[in-house]
Amino acid sequence: MNDPTNPTPAEVPESAQSSKSKTLAVVLGLAGLALVASYFGLRRQESLPVEEVPTIPMEPVGETAAAPPAMPETSLPERDAEVRSLASQLSPDPELARWMDEKDLVRRFTAAVNNIAEGSSPRTVLGFLAPTGAFQVTQVDGTTVIDPASYARYDTVARVIGSIDTQSAASVYRELKPLIDQAHAEIAPPGQTFSSALSAAVQHLLKVPVQEGPVEVVPEGALYAYAAPEFEGLSPAQKHLLRMGPQNMQLIQAKLRELKSSLGLPPVADR
Repeated sequence: MNDPTNPTPAEVPESAQSSKSKTLAVVLGLAGLALVASYFGLRRQESLPVEEVPTIPMEPVGETAAAPPAMPETSLPERDAEVRSLASQLSPDPELARWMDEKDLVRRFTAAVNNIAEGSSPRTVLGFLAPTGAFQVTQVDGTTVIDPASYARYDTVARVIGSIDTQSAASVYRELKPLIDQAHAEIAPPGQTFSSALSAAVQHLLKVPVQEGPVEVVPEGALYAYAAPEFEGLSPAQKHLLRMGPQNMQLIQAKLRELKSSLGLPPVADR
């Protein structure tokens, strides 16, 4: 069942020089790959105002927060300008630069990776990935199904993700991953590494089945729910990817598989 408290497509408007800074840009690209289909529900009514992003650092993801590093190696928010200036090295698509026009980028994306790894929505940290336009349905043989126009709203996100060079991203990521761990340690459960969280997030999204043909939905209050139990039973994070449509979803999952292979991400137990 969809959580009516979660924002939906109709609710949200479309809104790394040193080697360390390169790593930050890579992290943003990788996290974006894992999380692009953020927090979009199936809303039937008019839009509501977007919820403000909470103050960084984010709340801990697990039951107990890990102690932050006693002596941080760098001030992560101060790296934002460097991240933006080098983000173009990940992809020639100009839309990526717009995604980087945010504050405290490393913490924001690290939090999003952790959210997805847990199956929850990263909407509070990735609101800028929301598409324009409202969620739409249509009728096919008397059945209410998702209108293909709803999927088209995610074409830009899928295009940018598909354009990211995973081999070069993986090379820089491996070189300076300790900087990523600094941000991750602020919010992660004790003993959890960023690699394991990223691996879990990627695996979680790769499990989403690609829908074939029209996808039936049924009214549920102010929202729509999937008629098929195999879709409605997915986690909020998985539903976000599913709602991008089959073509966009296949493009993103293909890029996630490239990442998984390039990074040599560790296997994770089912969650």
